[in-house]
Amino acid sequence: MRFFSEIVVALTFPLALTLVLLALAGLVYALLKWRRVAFALAVVAIGWSAFWSLPRNAEWLRESLEDRYAVESPNVLPNADAIVVLGGGGYTWISRPGITLDDLKYSRLAQGARLYIAGRAPRVILSGGGEGDRTEARNMARGMRKFGVPENALLLEERSTDTTTNARYSAQIARANGIRSVLLVTSAIHMPRASVLFRGAGLQVIEVPVPEPRSVRGDSWADRWVPSGRALWRSGRALKEYAGLMAACFERKTA
Repeated sequence: MRFFSEIVVALTFPLALTLVLLALAGLVYALLKWRRVAFALAVVAIGWSAFWSLPRNAEWLRESLEDRYAVESPNVLPNADAIVVLGGGGYTWISRPGITLDDLKYSRLAQGARLYIAGRAPRVILSGGGEGDRTEARNMARGMRKFGVPENALLLEERSTDTTTNARYSAQIARANGIRSVLLVTSAIHMPRASVLFRGAGLQVIEVPVPEPRSVRGDSWADRWVPSGRALWRSGRALKEYAGLMAACFERKTA
């Protein structure tokens, strides 16, 4: 089952599906001599990647996920028993001198620190696995301490390898510490899937999405409609989230 899931995830990236369909078109033509079918498959294959390589199409797809939950200031959010910050993104800024929270608009970790400083919850669960002592959660803890979040407020979840296990193991830590409601912090595009999984794990969730930079740099025709590899990659991420969201909803209904 896991192998099948990994194949599905791989095919959500447009170029991967395009290559598979082109290979299939070649086989149809070589083995069956069905020229029209092979041609149609090839057109669909190329058109699929071409469509999602357009920056405006990539942003439209991403916005359909990102806009489900509003981005709010920590000061207007309700209180909860804990803040959960999911791993993801770079942490090179941790070692940079003079960095401030205002410099980190797109950082999940910085948003978690803002919530704690605003008094929204007394504890923070940092969720991210890894090998030995070099887990993502421990790296995240370094960043939290940099912004003044005390060590005794941090709970580290270091076993997870994906969003499903983020939810499972974070919920176990939450129950062990009497935590029922959480402010869930992750990127806006990832939030719909993460919210379903954390609710399915038995937690009361308040969604705190963190925005990501847009790929459409301006309003010119070229900025929106000239194909780019970046737009293709961003489309793939959104398609992956949709595949994961559908799987999470299905599993929750059949559980």
